[in-house]
Amino acid sequence: MAEAGFLERTCPSCGAGAPVAEVQSSPPAERLSFNDLRPHWTGLFKRKVFFSYDRCGTCGLLFAPTFFTPDQLEDLYSAMAPNMPDVTNDALEATQRGYFDAAAISGAPLKGGYLEIGPDVGFIVRHAAREGTFDQFWLFEPNEAVHAELAAATEGKSHLISTDMADFSPVPDGSVGLAVMVHVLDHLLDPVDTLRQVRAKLRPDGALMIVTHNEASLLRRVMGTRWPPFCLQHPEIYNPDSISALLRRAGFGKVEVQRSRNYFPIGFMIRQAAWTAGIKLDRVPLPKAALGLKLGNILTLAAA
Repeated sequence: MAEAGFLERTCPSCGAGAPVAEVQSSPPAERLSFNDLRPHWTGLFKRKVFFSYDRCGTCGLLFAPTFFTPDQLEDLYSAMAPNMPDVTNDALEATQRGYFDAAAISGAPLKGGYLEIGPDVGFIVRHAAREGTFDQFWLFEPNEAVHAELAAATEGKSHLISTDMADFSPVPDGSVGLAVMVHVLDHLLDPVDTLRQVRAKLRPDGALMIVTHNEASLLRRVMGTRWPPFCLQHPEIYNPDSISALLRRAGFGKVEVQRSRNYFPIGFMIRQAAWTAGIKLDRVPLPKAALGLKLGNILTLAAA
């Protein structure tokens, strides 16, 4: 435990120590108090403050050696507001439609159980209910405010919704055809343990689909420390090599990584570009039409 009350840790993927410093904000979050950091917990268009990221010299993972404790994270997430209010439901639906299509095209079995960690209102759940033949939906979502909408997304199929993101024991081992984690893995303090739990739930022919940010992307290099994934919510950030190594360490077989297409309102992207250049466009009317681009995210498919 750090002197300021934060967690001190080795690489969460391979356990190695002595990483090499790579990215830090000014000031670094580890130099502030927990209460000082509360105003910086959410919000894209504000001064960037985050825990310094180091590069593991053994597996190459970019991670924060100092980070919030589990209790501090529970406190912060309990009062979390939407992170991207300018992104419309139509844009989110188009993006997550693409995620489900990628899983279907890969040959992942759309039958047996369906497991999703952090499904929110159930964009992918709805496609799985309509286009798959899943007999049970296992959904782990901490935000109780969306549970009614999430249940409706199952289209009347048998389902269980739990707020516990760490205990998947209700799910029978070897029963899940497709497991899904969209922008969840890079929020976890112990990703290896979570992945091992998920793998145990998969059928022998089952697959796990993960969407994460890509810290090796051109967008990250262009935006520097203003890249949105550099924030207080991400204890680690992946690239194709580091996420592949993590999944192999958790016992998965074949791993495929591809750039994913995301849909954003044109106005949102203009605001983001202007903010990166130090220009605020808060009151300027901008287009709301969505555009699909392969920018800073990757989609990973791993076989059980």
